[in-house]
Amino acid sequence: MDERRVIALAGNPNVGKSTVFNALTGLHQHTGNWPGKTVASARGTCRHNGRQYTLVDVPGAYSLWAQSAEEEVALEAVCFGGAEAVIVVCDGTCLERNLNLVYQVMEITPRVVVAVNMLDEARKKGVRVDLKALEKQLGVPVAGVCARAGKGVGEILEKVEQVLQKTPVPRRAVYLEAVEKAAQSLAADIAPWLDCLTDARFAALRLLENDPCFLRELEKRKPLSEECRAQIEKAREALALPDLSDHLVAAVYRAAEDCCRAAVTRPEDTGNRQWKIDRVLTGRVTGAAAMLGLLCLVFFLTLKGANAPSRWLGAGFAWLGEKLEGGLNALGAPPFLRSLLLDGVYGTLSQVISVMLPPMAIFFPLFTLLEDLGYLPRIAFRLDGIFEKCRACGKQALTMCMGFGCNAVGVMGCRIIDSPRERLIAVLTNAFVPCNGRFPTLIAMMTIFFAGGGLGGTALSAGMLTGLILLSVGVTLGMSYLLSVTVLRGVPSSYTLELPPYRAPQAGKVIVRSVLDRTLFVLGRAAAVAAPAGLVIFLLSHIPAGEGTLLTALVRLLSPLGRLMGLDGAILAGFLLGFPANEIVLPMILMIYTAGGTLADVSNLSAVGEILRANGWTAVTALNLMLFSLFHFPCSTTCITIYRETGSAKWTAMAALLPTLVGMLLCMVVHGIALIL
Repeated sequence: MDERRVIALAGNPNVGKSTVFNALTGLHQHTGNWPGKTVASARGTCRHNGRQYTLVDVPGAYSLWAQSAEEEVALEAVCFGGAEAVIVVCDGTCLERNLNLVYQVMEITPRVVVAVNMLDEARKKGVRVDLKALEKQLGVPVAGVCARAGKGVGEILEKVEQVLQKTPVPRRAVYLEAVEKAAQSLAADIAPWLDCLTDARFAALRLLENDPCFLRELEKRKPLSEECRAQIEKAREALALPDLSDHLVAAVYRAAEDCCRAAVTRPEDTGNRQWKIDRVLTGRVTGAAAMLGLLCLVFFLTLKGANAPSRWLGAGFAWLGEKLEGGLNALGAPPFLRSLLLDGVYGTLSQVISVMLPPMAIFFPLFTLLEDLGYLPRIAFRLDGIFEKCRACGKQALTMCMGFGCNAVGVMGCRIIDSPRERLIAVLTNAFVPCNGRFPTLIAMMTIFFAGGGLGGTALSAGMLTGLILLSVGVTLGMSYLLSVTVLRGVPSSYTLELPPYRAPQAGKVIVRSVLDRTLFVLGRAAAVAAPAGLVIFLLSHIPAGEGTLLTALVRLLSPLGRLMGLDGAILAGFLLGFPANEIVLPMILMIYTAGGTLADVSNLSAVGEILRANGWTAVTALNLMLFSLFHFPCSTTCITIYRETGSAKWTAMAALLPTLVGMLLCMVVHGIALIL
């Protein structure tokens, strides 16, 4: 036997397919309790009985009659990817819906293994799956699995070895006799042109149906000749079945229903508890209240929990800075070099980490917890109608939620949106919601000028922050509508959204995934741009230009525009120089005011307030700063991500320009109203 055979891993979204992949390969593919997590194929290797296999985790797909980008990738991987066998993962709690894909995969290759996952959850709900009866009905090996607990995973590879060694059993016909005969006849006629497929009958069915996605994928590999096209057209006319697509779908669902009737027993009240919870969490009034309440709670916990760790990190970095300074002095480093490295590079880097890490270390686990519980798809469901009215895709609600953690992550998450037009709308508007890096500035302004300290002040800050978040969501919706009726006109698309069952989160995996996959990943990228930014800032503040430095010259240049917006030149210079990372905007502003030449410490908010008020700040100035912090160009990491996702400098520039114009306009309006009053 070949030591490295390719096995495809297929399944509906949210059936635990990536969990099975991780268990088999030992890799750490990102998993989550909502559809659309896997948007590209992942590869890994696994060994069993001395044999090595290449396992390909294809995107979750409801059907191989492709209607979305994920389903197109799944079709390509299963049908044209050269897999010698296919493992189809199913959810034991709702097996009938999953068998649709099983029957379609069985049309392509008889070497199929069905892995019925989540049997533990099924038992809790009173659902019983007779694996032997299911195996008899399908005619392919079936393995029972509890992937989260690692149970039954080895049995899958045992079944794979069985199907690779045995002679394939002829599949059971599920279509009308006329359709089966037409497919077999056409397959025999066009087989010479279909040597890139494992099963010509499946191709014949898709060609009889005139499936555009299948034809497109097929012709990438082997264009059909005119003779072949003529034979396909002749077979369609001979079949004379205008509703062939409806018949194919209905037949597969009917077969799945018959199969489950023989192999699955379930109590009459299955899903009743989830239905009652969903009535609250997705209701018109209660759903909106639940969203707002959870949002406010997450922000309150993030704000309250991040204060002390930020101070500890700041003190730790200060202590380490003293040690580094002593080391540089011992090495005889010149004063300018010491200042450049410690005050410029190290000072900026430590400021970004001490301010950014604590809130992220709290926010991301809370976000991941909601994800594992299965609440994020409920948010998308609740917001779908609003996004539809804005001629955008409901999945944009999910990418918007990702943007609260990091706009770059939210932009990458837009891949789950099928329509290129709606995906671009989501990319262009993702920066309208504030990322984690903007929260410190917003929180500082609220505490200094509006809320004060203590528990009551924290609660008031959380409420104000929730209000700003709602404003950002409203502007996101408005801008999405504006784009959809102007430069990105088009017909809104439809999509399938499955509400997964509620599941108890696995605390260990939540912490590991949120810390390693998100917190440290985002922090690493921010640190990578913060260090060189510190170098640039230091040089700007020390290179002479006229009566001052390059930095003071920049401040004078921006002052007229700043005054028009109710701000000043130092604030706008802080935002421009904070382009590498939003976390350094406020320290940058304080550095300009104090003429210190290094980023200022913002941990002592009382001292920060004194500096700001001494430079003419009022509550209106703070409000305008909060608005511009909410709506301005995204950071460098996000801009790079936008360019990579769109491949266009034009769209990247627009993504930076749109929020900046909105922020400038809002600041001018607020400043004008303040002058009138």
